[in-house]
Parts: sequence; structure tokens; C-alpha cells
Amino acid sequence: MFAIFADGCSWTYRDVRREARIAAVAFMRLGVEPGDLVLSWLPNGPDALRVWFGLNYLGAVYVPLNIAYRGTILAHAIRNAGAALIVVHADLAPQLDTVDRGNLTQAIVLDGDHAVAGLTCHGREALEGEEDAVGVAAGDVPPWQTQMVIYTSGTTGPSKGVLSSYLQCYTTALESFPYLTRDDRFIVNLPLFHIGGTGPTFAAVVFGASIGLVDSFKTSEFWPTIRRLEATSVVLMGAMATFLMKSPPSPDDRDHTLKSAMMVPLSLDGRAFADRFACDVYTAFNMTEISSPLRAGPNPSLAGTCGRPRAGVEVRLVDENDCEVAQGDIGELIVRTDRPWGMNHGYLADPEATARAWRNGWFHTGDAFRRDADDNFFFVDRMKDAIRRRGENISSFEVEAEVGAHPLVHEVAAVAVPSKYGEDEVLAVVALQPDAVLDPADLIAFLRPRMPHYMVPRFIRFIDTLPKTPTQKVQKHLLRTEGVVAGTFDREAAGIFIKRETIGG
Repeated sequence: MFAIFADGCSWTYRDVRREARIAAVAFMRLGVEPGDLVLSWLPNGPDALRVWFGLNYLGAVYVPLNIAYRGTILAHAIRNAGAALIVVHADLAPQLDTVDRGNLTQAIVLDGDHAVAGLTCHGREALEGEEDAVGVAAGDVPPWQTQMVIYTSGTTGPSKGVLSSYLQCYTTALESFPYLTRDDRFIVNLPLFHIGGTGPTFAAVVFGASIGLVDSFKTSEFWPTIRRLEATSVVLMGAMATFLMKSPPSPDDRDHTLKSAMMVPLSLDGRAFADRFACDVYTAFNMTEISSPLRAGPNPSLAGTCGRPRAGVEVRLVDENDCEVAQGDIGELIVRTDRPWGMNHGYLADPEATARAWRNGWFHTGDAFRRDADDNFFFVDRMKDAIRRRGENISSFEVEAEVGAHPLVHEVAAVAVPSKYGEDEVLAVVALQPDAVLDPADLIAFLRPRMPHYMVPRFIRFIDTLPKTPTQKVQKHLLRTEGVVAGTFDREAAGIFIKRETIGG
């Protein structure tokens, strides 16, 4: 068995190979060749796996898009990928009507018949057919070839497409979950356009294990889903573990099959979670660009630790000149591996961002850490202006671009403010045009169709001018320190709650 899906259907490994070969032949019929990038804009489910594995079987590059993308963020990803073909769910296809579609010429629209103007559109039948010879042998796809491009939020510019080789994906899977065996079943409740979803799925392939693939994490449904799918392992990102711990104790807390949980970050007492739910807790530090250089477990006792360096990596904490800081001091974490291609090989069509990240032979994470005398590493803060909310990395640049598109907004800064769930909420600090008046609820209404649900600011604060340095750079650290002051608009307090859209009914 390889996969069990939310509707109870399942695939064996033999089924996976058959589905991948059928999809690979279908892509070949549409003109896809080895090395081509193809966009996949689909929710979790059999189709997402079919497209991913079919493209890779052919030697093409899988490029999944966040199903919450829309507007300028969607257009940027499409242009950046330069792909000619997109596979899209019919519920999402209308979003393509109003954006720059770059080099797209074809679309496979699944579970509906929406026609996208200017594109040759195919239905589900385009992915169907026979398991014919594909014409690509496994040895024809070298391990250093790009397997996938996953978009990760930019911090000083638009989102970047991370170039991940087969060897990086293999290394990440192997090193992130060394405790897995072929008898394990990963519950994959994070999306397949996110490393939190692709990582466990690929790890199951590496270890010969299986997955239970569902559409999302829901606190009330988590344990029933674990029991129904007989899952033994899970990744709990962001506030997911906090939500589970805050749920009322139940006699059923230990009545399940879960054996291990990768908690990222370790934002609460891992031992308390392990004791309550009778499973081992692990933690690690990872990014889409790297391969879990730090890890700890089972059941680490140091609060907030990300672990110690694993074998095969070197890590340093450095200042702005890449000089190592003293033990106990805060520095940026930089990483390199002894396995060639064990981390990303750059950002798609963005040589400047690649050069900034890969300076002096090390990959620069942009995250601040400290290290104790026992070589334990602790995450301190983001050296960049990213915001993390409910497991999603949010680019302040992209929030600011959409808020700034409102005609009454003069300038804006988006910063993180603490959430009671242990991560961040988004605060938009806005300076309006002279003599302008804007109801914050109207600004929220303006933003909702323009950005993913998780990016819409919770807090809006109006000020006359943003604080700046003499060189006119916004002093975001001052805005973060001030946080939510009196008079700040809180959309949730105003009864405006924005949730993820359900795809496919």
C-alpha cells in the first residue's frame, strides 16, 4: 500500500507506477519533454499525485502552485515559471481569466469545463490513456536534475521558486525522518505545494512506507482521521500542536495509532505532548531550500530547541560580514553539506537572489539563532521581514504590494505581531493619501479577492507617516515594537473571519 485518500480509495505501489506512466504518456502527447516545467494548481488528492509523479517519470519538472494564489501573486509565479502547460482544478480556473498568463498556451482543467480565454483547454480525458512505453528510462534522469520548483515567500521581493534536485529531495526525506520504517503511514494534511506536504510524501517513497492524504488539518477531525487511516506519523507545523494541546482532555487521547510527530517549531513542551498522546515527539529546522541540518528527538527536553547539527552538514552563526559570532550571541544561520546537490541549486530565473543566498560557499537562511555550550541551536527571530501565520510563510513585500494598490493608500508597512497561538498575526500600518478617509473594513473587502486568505491582515493601523531612516528606509523594527496600539482595527474583533476556500465541493 502506498496511499489512502480521504474518500477511502487507495493506491498500491503498483498503482502508483501505473498512474505515473499513464500521466507521463499523456503529457508527452501534449508536447511535454524532459526538463520542461509544468504548473500543477490542484488541491491534495489523487490528481495532485498523478500529475507530480507523471511529470517526474517523464523527467519533467513539477511546479505546484498554492491554491490560495490569485491576482499579482499568481501572475508572478506563472511568469516566473515560464511554463506552457498548467493542470488546474475547475474551481480555480476562473482566476486565470484576469491575470497575465505569461507563456501559458494549454490548460488541463479537471472536474469541470471552464474555458480560459486564449488557452487551448483540455478536460480530464487528456490525462487518461494507456500505460504505453514512455521512452524515458530511469537512468536518463540524473539525481542532480531539477525534480520540482516550490514557491516560497519572498521577503525583499516577490516569491521565489526554489530549484530542488532529486538528490536534495531524497536527502531531505532521509535526514528529516530517520525514525521512519516501511511499516509507517504518514498522515499528509499539509498541501502538496508546500514542503510540509511534499517532504513526508517523498519520505514515504524513500522508506517504502505509505501515506494517508487528506485536504487539510482540522483540530476536531485530527484524531478521528488518524484512527480511520491508521496513521503512525505526522508533521505538526506552526500552531497545529498548540491547537491539539488546547483541546479538552479526552479518554480517547491515547486511543490511536500515532507513534511519532515531527513538531516544527517546538513551540510548546514536547514531553507534555508526548505524555498526553503517547507518541514520540521530534523537531528540526528546515526550509524548502535546505535539508534539515538541525534536528532533535525523540522527546527533546530543551524548550524551543531546533536540535543539533546532523551528520553531513556544517552550520555556522555569523554576523553581516559572515564572521562567526561568539557562543551565546545571536547570528544568522548559514549551512553547507558534504553531499553535492544536497540542498537547493538556486532560485528559478532569479540570479540575484541566488547570489545573495549562496555567498562565500554557504547558504544563508536569513534566520537568527543562538547556540549553547552543548551545541544546541535555538531559533531567535527572522532576520528578514517574513511573517509566519498558521504554518504559512508570508512575504511582507507581497502584503504591502496589495494594500498599496488601494487608491487611498499612500504607503504601507506590513509587520508581524505576536499571536496567542505562538506564531504571528499580520499588522498593516497604513499612511493614507492627503485628506483621505478609509474605513478599515472597506480595505479588508478590497484585499480579500486579491490575496490568499492567510495573508489578509488581521490588524490595520492608520498613521500620518511611516517612520524612516535618513536614507528613507522604513524602520519596521519600531512598528513591530509598538505592535497593536490603542485604536488599531482588529478585523476578528469586528466579526470578519477569513477562512481557506474549499475546492471541489
